[in-house]
Amino acid sequence: MQTTIVVLTGDDDEHADHITPLLSRRGAEVVRVDPASFPREVRVSSGFYNQAVSRWGTLDLASLTAVWYRRPGRPRVHDEIVDDPARLYVETECRHLAQDLWDALDCRFVPARRPLIDRAQRKLLQMPLAARLGFETPATLVTTDPDEFLAFSNRFDGQIITKPYAFAPAMLGGAGAVRYTERTAPIDLGYADALRFCPVIAQELIAKRVEVRVTVVGGRVFAAEIHSQNSNRSRTDWRSYDLRRTPHLSHRLPADVERRCLALVSELGLNYGAIDLIVTPEDRYVFLEINPAGQYLWIEQLTGLPISEALCDLLLEDGRA
Repeated sequence: MQTTIVVLTGDDDEHADHITPLLSRRGAEVVRVDPASFPREVRVSSGFYNQAVSRWGTLDLASLTAVWYRRPGRPRVHDEIVDDPARLYVETECRHLAQDLWDALDCRFVPARRPLIDRAQRKLLQMPLAARLGFETPATLVTTDPDEFLAFSNRFDGQIITKPYAFAPAMLGGAGAVRYTERTAPIDLGYADALRFCPVIAQELIAKRVEVRVTVVGGRVFAAEIHSQNSNRSRTDWRSYDLRRTPHLSHRLPADVERRCLALVSELGLNYGAIDLIVTPEDRYVFLEINPAGQYLWIEQLTGLPISEALCDLLLEDGRA
């Protein structure tokens, strides 16, 4: 039986570029699909008469053995539809159809089916679940209330950080912009009233010895320590990469922390997840968040951890998940 794996992602995805030939060398047919091509460039059908029909262009969806739900785009409406209400209607219809087509498939999904991925990304779910599983977690406030925010800051003598509720890019002055985690300075408190417009996550500032990126793939755990404190640029948020000054090394997790990482991924209904931890100067492990579609390739390239091969194993496994 032919193994056919679909990678749901956009054109600019180096992880998909890397994994596709690895899967092909292991005998799988790999098809790359971006829902952003629908309905402009591809036609889809799903029907129940005589026999079930489910097609994305020429691709028979019933033949798939696995779907890697990477970073799919949203359907794009034909330019011929110029009326704004009509475009909104059509976009909504196309988005729901595209989601339903993939959600209905009886095959393995990595990291999970879309509804489970959406659920796992919710910050208000992650933190209490991690705490229930035994992780140490930072004091956290999500708020649009300036008074609550100022009281939280006072509780920790101003030693707090803030970060966006959803790590989403924005357009500012015609250019893309992303807000990273930032320490709150005294001058920032004077603008607290602006919180009524948009939520923010505030957390107590946790001292770091190193940070650890844990990538869980099925039942395997790969941990890498990021020496973010070596550089002022990455000190508060390692995503402000300074790779030349921040060594990345393989990290051995304590057995209890590894078990919690596996349990967290399982509890969220995932078979893949990227977990961010802080290791304090006292060697305490503090949970920050889990990303069901978190990047890993730079970790593999810097440490040699065989994450891609483990991901291929997972996508090629028999069974439904």
